[in-house]
Amino acid sequence: MEKRIHIAVVAGVGYSHLVPILRFSNLLVHLHPYFHVTCFIPTLGSPPTASKTILQTLPSNINCTFLPPVDPKDLLLPQGSALALQLQLAVNHSLSSIHQALKSLTLTTRFVALVVDSFATEALDLAKEFDLLSYVYFPSAATALSSYLYFLKLDKETSCEYRDLPDAIQIPGCVPIHGRDLVDQAQDRSSQSYEFFLRRVTKFGLADGVIINSFLEMEKGPIEALTEDGSENARLYAVGPIIQTQTKSGDDANRLVCLSWLDKQQPCSVLYVSFGSGGTLSQEQIDELALGLELSDHKFLWVIRSPSSAANAAYLSAQNDVDPLKFLPSGFLERTEEKGLAIPSWAPQIEILSHSSIGGFLTHCGWNSTLESVVHGVPLITWPLFAEQRTNAVLLSEGLKVGLRPRLNENGIVEKVEIAMLIKCLMEGEEGRKMRNRMKELREAANSALKEDGSSTKTLSQLALKWRNLV
Repeated sequence: MEKRIHIAVVAGVGYSHLVPILRFSNLLVHLHPYFHVTCFIPTLGSPPTASKTILQTLPSNINCTFLPPVDPKDLLLPQGSALALQLQLAVNHSLSSIHQALKSLTLTTRFVALVVDSFATEALDLAKEFDLLSYVYFPSAATALSSYLYFLKLDKETSCEYRDLPDAIQIPGCVPIHGRDLVDQAQDRSSQSYEFFLRRVTKFGLADGVIINSFLEMEKGPIEALTEDGSENARLYAVGPIIQTQTKSGDDANRLVCLSWLDKQQPCSVLYVSFGSGGTLSQEQIDELALGLELSDHKFLWVIRSPSSAANAAYLSAQNDVDPLKFLPSGFLERTEEKGLAIPSWAPQIEILSHSSIGGFLTHCGWNSTLESVVHGVPLITWPLFAEQRTNAVLLSEGLKVGLRPRLNENGIVEKVEIAMLIKCLMEGEEGRKMRNRMKELREAANSALKEDGSSTKTLSQLALKWRNLV
């Protein structure tokens, strides 16, 4: 019987950071069953139900432990502080719990490596203490990673705010990116959030490697630039696309409603609209989106949440119990009864994107949703909200040319006429047809990367072999 090899994993705070690192762990033990993963999960307040639910789907060689929850008051942050700063500080407050758990486990178990989420880089110091190889799991694009690392150079060379730079920034291997499209934490250089961001990115270089959920055929430019000879970057391992094979939730009623409705629609006729597990729109933007969908005269399936002035309001906690459909414009549901379906809060995204009736996806450009659309070959309307989503939108719309990006008005709102125009272009125009073909090619490349002799499978095997040789 093959000897078991143990690695420790530290997840990030929130569902969108927990799920990717668990998917990576799941893939590792599926392809290399002699591995055993112990995952430590920090939380800010009580763990959400969705986070607990996903643990029930894991195999027996992945053990998960929720760390004592961090009280938001202990972060000592003013009301309205940046979400990314909250996530990072919550992990920092959990370091003593992680240390205690690791110390106890190492008395009986020999770990060979520590893999931490990109918001848990402070935990990398524990690897030295326990004599482990250390890795960062970066759950987003190589383009986003390249931009993060480039800040270490840009910060020294630039005095103004990045959004005020007159020209796009040329990051090696990447499509040019304007300063306004860089990650949220870089939008105010005088903030505590930016200070912590630079500290976090600096830690990337101290790890033995960075594992990313992308693949060579999708991001050849940035991946090759990050791994070129003479680079001072940590060793890069592109092992994606790692996505869920089906959406897990207790809401079977929503699943049945969505799928039975889609079964009645024509192939490639429906636009799927969703802003991920954490994205929210203002009331004004909900109104414009609703009227734009109506004006387009195309079929749609819209997962709608209650409005909020904060784009990431649903990230750490569920919204209130008010029915989100009550916030739609008066008469909208009645007028679009034959054209669309509005679903409150949650829908089975994997099943929807893989359905033959879906012809497009209006998305917030979260990387999980992005990869799911790639694997299922669905072209996009790219509508970023927060975090690194604007950078992802640039990659998708200007680099890979598989998405159309809406223009904002002077108040930061996408107007109904713009929305309707983009939907028509995506669903019936020549440009939409070209994007659909490019996305199909990307889908084939994604499938190839995950085959036994594919680029990502080989890369993960190289990493597994490295760890195996330590035993």
